[in-house]
Amino acid sequence: MALRITNVSMHRVALPLVHEFQTSSHRKSSIDHILVKLTSEDGSVGWGEIATGSDPFFAAESTGTAWSIGDRYLVPAIVGSSWTHPSETARLWNRVRGNYFARAGFDMAAWSLWAAAQGHSLSAALGGERTEVSAGVSLGIEPSIGSLLDQVAVQVDAGYERVKLKIAPGWDLEPARRVREAFPGIQLHVDANAIYGPDDIDTVAALDGLGLSMIEQPFGVRDFATHALLQSRIETPICLDESIETLDDVATMLALGAGRIINIKVSRLGGLTNALAVHDLALRNNVPVWCGGMHEFGIGRLANVAISSLPGFTMPSDVSASDKYYARDLIDPPVVARAGMVAVPTLPGLGSTVDEEFILASESQRLDAHV
Repeated sequence: MALRITNVSMHRVALPLVHEFQTSSHRKSSIDHILVKLTSEDGSVGWGEIATGSDPFFAAESTGTAWSIGDRYLVPAIVGSSWTHPSETARLWNRVRGNYFARAGFDMAAWSLWAAAQGHSLSAALGGERTEVSAGVSLGIEPSIGSLLDQVAVQVDAGYERVKLKIAPGWDLEPARRVREAFPGIQLHVDANAIYGPDDIDTVAALDGLGLSMIEQPFGVRDFATHALLQSRIETPICLDESIETLDDVATMLALGAGRIINIKVSRLGGLTNALAVHDLALRNNVPVWCGGMHEFGIGRLANVAISSLPGFTMPSDVSASDKYYARDLIDPPVVARAGMVAVPTLPGLGSTVDEEFILASESQRLDAHV
């Protein structure tokens, strides 16, 4: 059945974080994302989320550039289009290079619309097999090791078995060592967000003895060579995140031995279509994957839960409960974790009701604040 898109809208919404979050590049107290709504001729609705950062620190895109690309190129391309499968929408904007975060929001919306129109859950539409997925949490750089240990304790008490620590030069070996000593039984890994350079390889290699499940993206986005050199020196698996934007990047990683694990971020890869392709390639090559997060609101978070139900996602993903980040989410019911596990929705489409009134009210408040 062909779906014809009759209406597209974008909504920019900012929500405060429950707890401030600091990475190696910046600190944030709120999240500013763009939501995409597609409506088809038969009345089916799909939602997606453009989860880029407000500033171009994680990737080259920002909320501002994503809005511009969406408004100028992606909305005109998809309005009036007809297609029978969401993967076909990629042809509509294949002239737009890069801008993966912007494209991801529209691709995600197409998938959720198609699943709703077919009467399938998003998980089933993607080929998911699990009824629940294992969730991990990501913790930022804290003012002190004591406050970091307190934050880890809160998450472990909540049932999360995997904790990821953000690291940076001067905040790496000691905080990781202290967390490992205090919580010897948890899955622990560290994430540098590409902040280290080749001259820091010995510093990063010193983390090898802490029993980490992985060291995520220590070096530059295009620096496959230094990742490969580090991986040859240590037992701890290297996980690539920012380096993996396309299937070609996966092929490069495999050819050079630049890592043993892939963080699949739906937004970074341009949407669910490409994330699914990376999952399938990794599965064929026996490379474990997990789903990373970008502090998504409920819409993007549900998409992450859905893709995490696929068979290749064998490690805990960043799909922790909504209330870890937001006092109120944009979906009802919100994402809930019990004993570190998140149920995969079975209702058609995303699986939760999108609170459009709250979105419009939040969007209005954001605009008022900038008058």
